Amino acid sequence: MKVVENLKRINQQINEACQKVNRSIKEVTLIAVTKYVSIERAEEALDAGIVNLGENRDDSLLEKWEVLQDKPIWHYIGTLQTRKVKNIIDKVEYIHSLDRESLAEEINKRANQKIKCLVQVNVSGEESKHGLSIEEAMPFIESLSKFENIVVDGLMTMAPFTNDEQILRDCFRRLNNLREQIQKMNLEFAPCTHLSMGMSNDFAIAIEEGATMIRIGTALVGEEE
Repeated sequence: MKVVENLKRINQQINEACQKVNRSIKEVTLIAVTKYVSIERAEEALDAGIVNLGENRDDSLLEKWEVLQDKPIWHYIGTLQTRKVKNIIDKVEYIHSLDRESLAEEINKRANQKIKCLVQVNVSGEESKHGLSIEEAMPFIESLSKFENIVVDGLMTMAPFTNDEQILRDCFRRLNNLREQIQKMNLEFAPCTHLSMGMSNDFAIAIEEGATMIRIGTALVGEEE
């Protein structure tokens, strides 16, 4: 597994997707999802020039943190149990999975500075996926104004696992529309800058539909577990 070769290929695809819709490649942050790989493979990703790493379990993040510390920018991208907030709160730059008030309360209580959170939205409505419905997202975000340590820096979704481009586009487009609605409200605590959407199988489409963060695991760093 040569991460550097995979990165070259993925950067080319990112560039092509950006050119297609007249966006700058600088608008897209590539997050290497290292949840299924070793510390050595994560280090290989850093050596290849990747800055952002994503983990979806607190134990896996802590294990890598012990070695890598704050060399990467850490993103917590998985479902976060309230009782585990204290384990990761001072180690991550972004939490991509804020989806309930009890979690917001705990993040706010444990944080000693403002934490950039992305609200997870289950656009597809699939029962297997976490997150708020499109209809629930806006009232939930408005309710977060009382938490001084939370900044709603964007929205996150996971699209259905399908090759149907129209279904994928519809999912990503609906999240982008929601972000635009929130941005129009000019909420100081919710600039809603980012759209975290798109993974190994659909990131090019996500970029064409406005993604600012893409989460790539297998296609970039492979799988070892």
